[in-house]
Amino acid sequence: MSKVLSAQAELREMDELSARTSPIHRLHPLAKLLVTLLYLVTVVSYPKYSFSALFVLLLYPVLVFQISGIPVRLCVRKLRIMLVLVCAVGILNPFFDRTPMLAVGGVTVTGGVVSMATLILKGVFALMASFLLIATTPIDRLCAALRQLHVPGILVTLLLLTYRYVSLMLRQVSIMTDAYALRAPGQKGIHISAWGSFLGQLLLRSIDRGSELYQSMELRGFRGEFHYAGGAGYGAGDFCYTLCWAVFFLAARLVDLPRLLGNLFV
Repeated sequence: MSKVLSAQAELREMDELSARTSPIHRLHPLAKLLVTLLYLVTVVSYPKYSFSALFVLLLYPVLVFQISGIPVRLCVRKLRIMLVLVCAVGILNPFFDRTPMLAVGGVTVTGGVVSMATLILKGVFALMASFLLIATTPIDRLCAALRQLHVPGILVTLLLLTYRYVSLMLRQVSIMTDAYALRAPGQKGIHISAWGSFLGQLLLRSIDRGSELYQSMELRGFRGEFHYAGGAGYGAGDFCYTLCWAVFFLAARLVDLPRLLGNLFV
């Protein structure tokens, strides 16, 4: 039960983060979405041995964290499981790629170690950028931006409803867990023999609840497409924000900025 409640609290916390007021929060959601997509494409496009060149892209999440007022430790706490999985993705690279790349203090660093570090850095940067997009943009405005990019309406609707009503499913899980605990006092968790019936009851409850929600949406005029509330238009500040970051990402991808700066000072 405590895990279900903590999941509900984290969903509420994300909604509260997106409702804050900061220069990043006030930007048009389309600008933030475009910059995030450009950032992800740039991060993924780096070769597997470009660890030093990739490191300069840390500037984007650092600046956005500072301007939006969102603490970095909050991102680490919420994405802790995903960060562990990302760090484990390339853990076998050092065993397969033993090509010497450089020597540091008499220790030879192989290509597998460099590619593993690059892969980890790519995953961490991608997670941080995605978290910043969700934490600074309400889900309905983000869905409106997706529709402006002509993403199919059915996909946007599924995304919105899944995000909005996952809390209802968690509430049903909490109710069923409490009922099971009352019928099995002193038992820790749900016994494995009851997993099948528990999941079956959860599925039936979800179907019934989904049918009721859809009927209420139809009664309120839903015909397969949400009409998002109109906000401020895409202004000059949003355009400058998108353009500046696009130029920086392009420069960082075409030029090894850390090496260039190192040659200037050394």
